[in-house]
Amino acid sequence: MGKIPLAALLAHWSARVGLAILAVFVLLAATIGILSSHDPNEWRAQEAMRPPSREYLFGTDASGRDIFTRVFFGARLSLAIGVTCVAGSAAVGIPLGALAGYFGRWVDSAISRLVDVLLSFPSILLAIAIAASMGPGIDTVVISVGVVGIPQFARQTRASVLSIKELDYVQASRALGFGHARILFVHILPNALGPLIVLGTLSIGGAILSAAGLSFLGLGVESGTPEWGAMLHEGYSFWRRSSSLAVFSGLAISLAVLGFNLLGDGLRDALDPKLR
Repeated sequence: MGKIPLAALLAHWSARVGLAILAVFVLLAATIGILSSHDPNEWRAQEAMRPPSREYLFGTDASGRDIFTRVFFGARLSLAIGVTCVAGSAAVGIPLGALAGYFGRWVDSAISRLVDVLLSFPSILLAIAIAASMGPGIDTVVISVGVVGIPQFARQTRASVLSIKELDYVQASRALGFGHARILFVHILPNALGPLIVLGTLSIGGAILSAAGLSFLGLGVESGTPEWGAMLHEGYSFWRRSSSLAVFSGLAISLAVLGFNLLGDGLRDALDPKLR
């Protein structure tokens, strides 16, 4: 179930569009140092607030920095933050959900209560509370957004394990005397990866959006860093003088989130035989 049928994935227009959007971001982020001769952090007061032109495709910000260069340098950081946050959420949530679903009883009860506590807070408010207690920084963003994502992975893993552990091949493994660790991590979890892959893909878009929101509020990466949320905050401050920075950084966030959501929809359909 965890194996992704590529032909089935590419048969969905949403997956193709999502992959195309993300491929453009990755390609430009990887080659922006070659495509642009501008330093993303160099202040040039005499070039401040230039409108879009042949030299400055997206214009310049209040410090004279090229917005096009900063948007795609920012893609490196924003995409890395999104992937890292989701990887952290999965690394904690999947084992918790697997243990809860497999062992049940008091283990399930204890883990479920912990997950319920995290879910009792609106996700963005919980992320803000964690970030405010830690202070601005990339580590703050990764931890706060990562913690918020743990319950989704735990609940999805628990539900999948509960449905799989009663299947015949799992019962046969128990009858053959296999240990709990082998049954859970060799026979059950590999067959529960399909929904988790979809959840992970969709969660990256949400993590990028949450990280940008924290930076916009001044709780994320430090001001001046080429990161989409921080750039959006700066662009909002100078909206009356020039809208270019806010428009293009906001558009980058929107397109990246859209790309991951479309790809996630395509993965869901490709991994579910009932939807093919």
